[in-house]
Amino acid sequence: MAFVRSAAHDQRPEHLHLIPLYEERPVVVVPRDHVVTAFDEVTAAEIADEVLELPDSMPWRDRVAVVAGGAGLSVVPQSVARDFQRKDLAWRPVSDLPSTRVGLAWLREPPGSEPDPLIEEFIGVVRGRTARSSRGETRPPPAKPRERRRGR
Repeated sequence: MAFVRSAAHDQRPEHLHLIPLYEERPVVVVPRDHVVTAFDEVTAAEIADEVLELPDSMPWRDRVAVVAGGAGLSVVPQSVARDFQRKDLAWRPVSDLPSTRVGLAWLREPPGSEPDPLIEEFIGVVRGRTARSSRGETRPPPAKPRERRRGR
């Protein structure tokens, strides 16, 4: 199992199960004194000349460090900007770029095989099921201890 991020319009690969969890908007990370900080949000065209073309394999932390070094701007998911927030950087939403989708993915079982019960139970939790839900293994709730009454 893994948390995955993809463009909101991407189709799920056939070999994976996927539970979409939430969508996230893109933001541009800029030095704190950059002109972009004067706006509540920007468009991709407004920042196109300054956005760096960084390799997809570059870790998020490194992308943010490159921006802090003054090399240019970087567009990242909003949670990444929040996670790697620094005093010398700011971020603003990019209003016309597509959002990304974050989901939980895992491999489909080979044909004829049974799903792993632990994975099925975890998926139930992710989907909001409880021990009293109708799907999955039913376990009775633990018995409550009886109160002893003392004579008066």
